[in-house]
Amino acid sequence: MKKRIAVLPGDGIGPEVTQAAVDVVKATAKRFHHEFEFHYAAIGGAAYDAVGEPLPDQTIEVCAASDAVLLGSVGGPKWDQVAPEVRPEKSLLALRKQFNLYANLRPVKAHEALQEASPLKPEIVEGTDFVIVRELTGGLYFSEPRKKTEDSAVDTLVYTRKEIERIVETAFQLARSRNGKLTSVDKANVLASSKLWREIVEEMRTGYPDVTVEHMLVDAAAMQLIKEPSSFDVIVTENLFGDILSDEASMITGSLGMLPSASVRDDSFGVYEPIHGSAPDIAGQGKANPAGAILSAAMLLKQSFGLTAEAQAIEDAVERVLKDGYTTADLKGGRVLSTEQWTAKVIEELDSESVSDSICFSYISG
Repeated sequence: MKKRIAVLPGDGIGPEVTQAAVDVVKATAKRFHHEFEFHYAAIGGAAYDAVGEPLPDQTIEVCAASDAVLLGSVGGPKWDQVAPEVRPEKSLLALRKQFNLYANLRPVKAHEALQEASPLKPEIVEGTDFVIVRELTGGLYFSEPRKKTEDSAVDTLVYTRKEIERIVETAFQLARSRNGKLTSVDKANVLASSKLWREIVEEMRTGYPDVTVEHMLVDAAAMQLIKEPSSFDVIVTENLFGDILSDEASMITGSLGMLPSASVRDDSFGVYEPIHGSAPDIAGQGKANPAGAILSAAMLLKQSFGLTAEAQAIEDAVERVLKDGYTTADLKGGRVLSTEQWTAKVIEELDSESVSDSICFSYISG
């Protein structure tokens, strides 16, 4: 397979973790005999420093000419005084709107080797494996009017039926492919938009008799994530709720650095990024955890390119490195490695698995 991947390193630790992901994808391509082209472009603060805007036309063109996008992180205190309309974080919203990336997928899986790193008790964390499906291009972050005066401020929350139907459809399909349970999170006891959301979920559930559906208010969901995270399979919710709940859920794993995400649309195109921030305080020190970026690359291979075995190979390599006791500075215990060293361990595992596969193939063939 030959594919083109746009790489947007961004700010802070973004370039370090993104390069780690690229190195792992290159190793995977070598093992499975694929050809991937990587085309780099600026985004966020780096783009603002270079050309005065966080998402330049050139970057959009690079992404549009690619089959998928690998993104690092954007922003940092360096740009706190920049005008609001050109702040680095605006590049993320603009990128999502530009390419109609309406569905954000955030898997949360508790790795057995890292259960002690979680602030929750191991017996609570054990067995946690769910995906948050967050609507990404509507709701409070995008609706108008919005304004602020000295004495008041207004934000507007708007959702259309079409916007809700397409994200709920994505979540139902995902639940059907997993364990068949969908939790729809809203605030239907207060918000009109949530009442419409719940009505649409109820209408659509008839098309998925094999999926169990439950409705949960967002405050109850926030509590349940801490009390019994293993009770969830697929969670679907609107933009603001999804933003907050996914960050809360990330702590179940013990570190923001462990979690990947994908922002996708109806076709195979998507933007893949770790959910952590730019962490400028540790940038360039080799302390960044590259796991979230590496696992985001695995999602890219599976979601955009349909390469399930290749994605699984990366996930298995990450799991084995963790089980062998190798960690990064953000995780408790284990043998702490630098960003590059930890990435090299993942690549070693990929290479050793490739050799093992060859031996097994030769044995069977003989």
